[in-house]
Amino acid sequence: MFKIYTKTGDKGGTSLIGGVRVPKSHIRIDSYGTVDELNSYLGVVSDSARNGEITAQLSEIQDRLFTIGSALATDPRKEIKMKLPDLFEADIQWLELQIDAMNEHLPEMRSFILPGGHIASSTCHVARCVCRRAERICVAMQESGEWLPPLVIPYLNRLSDYLFVLARYISHINGIADKPWNARLEGKE
Repeated sequence: MFKIYTKTGDKGGTSLIGGVRVPKSHIRIDSYGTVDELNSYLGVVSDSARNGEITAQLSEIQDRLFTIGSALATDPRKEIKMKLPDLFEADIQWLELQIDAMNEHLPEMRSFILPGGHIASSTCHVARCVCRRAERICVAMQESGEWLPPLVIPYLNRLSDYLFVLARYISHINGIADKPWNARLEGKE
């Protein structure tokens, strides 16, 4: 029987794919942990949206996030024995097609909008923020000389755009209008 606990991380370390041990505070662990967090939020969006088309799209994206997570969890200095999935330019183009298709149904934005109105839409905004954090961590990895596949940052960037539009789309198909942000420009007494 396979046990979920190994006790090998009890002192704050873990292994990357390839066997190299690193502290759990390592930027690689932070990067794929954040991608995993994003993936979990997408499960909540899917479950709460209760829409077959959205569920199918999010399932596709969740698969890509596992692809990204496996790449981020791999020590690039080690040769690994297993075949890992790849990310392709077509994955980014697919996101763009979904964004464009949803945008056709949405009213033009005339201001910033406030998250809210439907649990799936609100959770989608949370996922968007987590996606942006994952992107920032990956940019920091790149800046510090850590290797990552070249399409990870563009994919995460486009995914955050997709999640913003999806949040609006979920509200729209549920008959909920965008809630515009009305900036308070004068002090209140």
